[in-house]
Amino acid sequence: MLILGLILSVFAIGFICWLLFTLAVYALPLFVAVTAGLAAYHHDAGLVGTFLMAVLAGAATLALGQLAFALLPSTPIRALIALVFAAPATVAGYEATFGLVHLGVASTAWCSAIALIGAILTGGTAFARMVVFTAPGVAGFTSHTNAAPAAGHSAL
Repeated sequence: MLILGLILSVFAIGFICWLLFTLAVYALPLFVAVTAGLAAYHHDAGLVGTFLMAVLAGAATLALGQLAFALLPSTPIRALIALVFAAPATVAGYEATFGLVHLGVASTAWCSAIALIGAILTGGTAFARMVVFTAPGVAGFTSHTNAAPAAGHSAL
């Protein structure tokens, strides 16, 4: 029974880490959605209004971020947008890694050191996933299928 518990714990931690990396880019829209939802709730919007406000704010944040990242040709501005999305993911990665590591490691210093590595990896993953949102042919990227044929070759 003890071995089964250890095996299931390893799979559970692996699943949580996979989930963290998969959802890393959505940390900023989640934070915006929670903030908008709490603001709507405190202004007496009711439960349905609070939920709708949170969903709309989170979806709008994600959509505007992806649209701005895909349409702006300036690399520094695109990097800034990706960093804005990666910063909350880095904080969430630090906290999640610290919590998971603290289950098995008693030393706070080691937990912080390992959590820092987890934060860097999570922030990097969010940054990379934001870059993936850019479709080929958008924002200065060119597709090889639309290129002019080489000299002496037909377009067919």
